[in-house]
Amino acid sequence: MNSIKLTALTLTLGLALSSAGTHAATLRWAAQNDVLTMDPHSQNHTTTIAILMHAYEGLTRYNDKFQVEPALASKWTYLSPTQVRFDLRKGVKFHDGSPFTADDVIFTFGRISQPQGTMQSYVAGIKEIKKIDDHTVDFILSAPTPILLRNIIDFRIMSKAWAEKNKTTNVQDYKAKEDNFASRHVMGTGPYKITGWQPDQKISMVANKDWWDAKNASNVTEVSYTPIKSDPTRVAALLSGDVDLLTDLPTQDVAKLKADPKLKVVEGPEVRTIFFAMDQGSEELAGASVKGKNPFKDKRVREAMNVAIDREAIKRTIMRGLSIPAGIMVAPGVNGNTPDIDVPLKADTDKAKKLLAEAGYPGGFEVPLNCPNNRYVNDEEICQAVVAMWAKIGIKTRLAALPFSQHSQTFQRFEAPLYMLGWGVATFDAQFTLQSLAHTRSSGADGNFNYSKLSDAQLDQLIASMKTETDVAKRNALIRDALLRVRDESFFIPLHHQMRPWAMRSNVDTVHRSDDRPEARFTQLK
Repeated sequence: MNSIKLTALTLTLGLALSSAGTHAATLRWAAQNDVLTMDPHSQNHTTTIAILMHAYEGLTRYNDKFQVEPALASKWTYLSPTQVRFDLRKGVKFHDGSPFTADDVIFTFGRISQPQGTMQSYVAGIKEIKKIDDHTVDFILSAPTPILLRNIIDFRIMSKAWAEKNKTTNVQDYKAKEDNFASRHVMGTGPYKITGWQPDQKISMVANKDWWDAKNASNVTEVSYTPIKSDPTRVAALLSGDVDLLTDLPTQDVAKLKADPKLKVVEGPEVRTIFFAMDQGSEELAGASVKGKNPFKDKRVREAMNVAIDREAIKRTIMRGLSIPAGIMVAPGVNGNTPDIDVPLKADTDKAKKLLAEAGYPGGFEVPLNCPNNRYVNDEEICQAVVAMWAKIGIKTRLAALPFSQHSQTFQRFEAPLYMLGWGVATFDAQFTLQSLAHTRSSGADGNFNYSKLSDAQLDQLIASMKTETDVAKRNALIRDALLRVRDESFFIPLHHQMRPWAMRSNVDTVHRSDDRPEARFTQLK
């Protein structure tokens, strides 16, 4: 306890010194984990995207109600179902003063499509981008793409000239621990310039006075983001007044923060599902006690692990009620989630043991389990609880809990046979989840985040069909069938959909975002 108090005091003093001399328009924001990189095309990681979207913009964006609106494109016209013309906004400048043109869009398309990155889903369905003139491009689609305008919100445009000048035309290979100029420096067109990054300490931003949409800018002229892993330290920083906005609230402190008259709490569900993924493709499970075969290839084993988990107990004791036990892989608020299919399994230890015995593992087996310890709400505590639940059916898991920066490198190198992940749905459409996580890993967006080596021909066909089906009812039926197949085959083990309350000083007004991406442009300081 003394060390916790000392850490909190050290952080409080540090924040106080760093904010000395700042004015009322500085937003001091804290959460539990840092960005992974400054390269906007490297890592599909919400905190990284949430920070970088202040500086990098797409052709489209969401308004405060998650409706699509023009951004770097002033308008778009469907010339045919597979050809979309985008009129690019004129007069837009990158932060170094250079003009934004069609060449930057075409360059960025080539860059984000490179296989070492994990952002290809945001350009899914785009076959080619053709330059018509400096401020007009045509998207040539491989087939009709119903969610194109939502996908490309996170197709963040980088300056071609800047990338070439700084020898950073290639996307950072994060899993190989590679650094490049773009992984440490930022050059966008957005409302804020990122002026500094001290990993695990601080990210600094200043308002871009020359932003093309300055008339809609907030009064936040500086942003200071501090990653604080420790729950008590994070809360102490908010209570002491050294942080204005806290977006990772420890569940045990929510009631206390709500009762504090100097604070206010805004809350709502997040479109994120926390789950476990299993290596279903390897012939032998790495690090497991079973040799010569892979237990996760057997549906009965996957189902046993699924039904062994008491989701209601996790909600009650660990999440303090701030979770929605999950039956499917997408949360309420995502197109495809309906209450009749999002029914969590009821914990049944006897059934789980029976399934394992039928699969040929009456005594269970041992396997490594990889979890993050600073990314999701109570992530390590949840993993510890599940370890105990699985032990009751004979599955002994050796837990390795690491900071997300290390955890993500591990599973992206296919070195985690069983791991926890949380998946937020940036497009608010289930195709984003299914195509990224559940499609057989191939080229482009198909299976680009499938690190469990899942491959199911029936599922692939459903996903392929929904990608191009423009009839809403038919497409939603395909989505439903795919979600049900994932659920009924236990291809993943969904735990819960995460709730996400934010706490802030009383002088802060901001719009709660169910994609867990706070935006300074939707924030005002009074």
